[in-house]
Amino acid sequence: MKYGFIIPRGDVDTIVAMAIEAEEAGWDGIFYWDGIYIESIGGMYDPWVVLAAMALRTQHVRIGAVLTPPSRRRPWKLARETVTVDHLSHGRLVLPVGLGALEDGGFSKVGEVTDRKVRAQLLDESLEILTGLWSGQPFSYRGRHYHVDEMTFLPPPVQKPRIPIWVVGAWPRTKSMQRVLRYDGLLPTKINPDGSGGEVTPDDIRAMKAYIAEHRTQTTPFDIVWEGETPGDDYNEARDIIKPYVDAGITWWMESRWSVEDIDVVRTRIRQGPPRIN
Repeated sequence: MKYGFIIPRGDVDTIVAMAIEAEEAGWDGIFYWDGIYIESIGGMYDPWVVLAAMALRTQHVRIGAVLTPPSRRRPWKLARETVTVDHLSHGRLVLPVGLGALEDGGFSKVGEVTDRKVRAQLLDESLEILTGLWSGQPFSYRGRHYHVDEMTFLPPPVQKPRIPIWVVGAWPRTKSMQRVLRYDGLLPTKINPDGSGGEVTPDDIRAMKAYIAEHRTQTTPFDIVWEGETPGDDYNEARDIIKPYVDAGITWWMESRWSVEDIDVVRTRIRQGPPRIN
């Protein structure tokens, strides 16, 4: 089991300081997020600049942004950003991806695609281009939305065979889960029969893990990532929150405090360390 912390807000100096404190407190990963404009949150920063700063000020923790919606980014630019941060961190970057949250004005307020089907197509093509460019070999691409004339993209990432990609999987949607199979990790969500979002239970995660074990042909490592909140001062309560998900098969617990506005509360939880269970 690995334990990560998602930093939800703060000025940029404090964010980097919290990343350092998280490493010192024993967290295995420290993550920011990828947003453009959410009125209720206010200030936010570019994730790739923040991650570059984190990379230079930490030594061992995994870093990433939870999560990047490639449909509103140029995949070749994202390839350059990810390779740069992977080199700055000496191979510690993770790339969590999904369709993105439409409440972010970085979609509707600036004319980005909001149609779910088209965003899914853009996600698939973006990931194919990313992995092709990361190979360091001559690569070209012809898709419905993107065209890439042959180029050899250098340098390749530090990590081999690639920077790990964690993908949102909407259970039990077949197309969504098939996308997950091609990459390196699952960020579980659930879609009800009426199309609404559902609550993911440990039984759902267990079913997703079984599906992946049955259908994934790659033999490279694979992570199942779940996020939530635990108290830093009550081991038994933290264990009771996490253990059902650990038993179901998660490999990463991501501590998150999205609704907390007081950054001192977030910082205190970071310093209390991860909720490791036996």
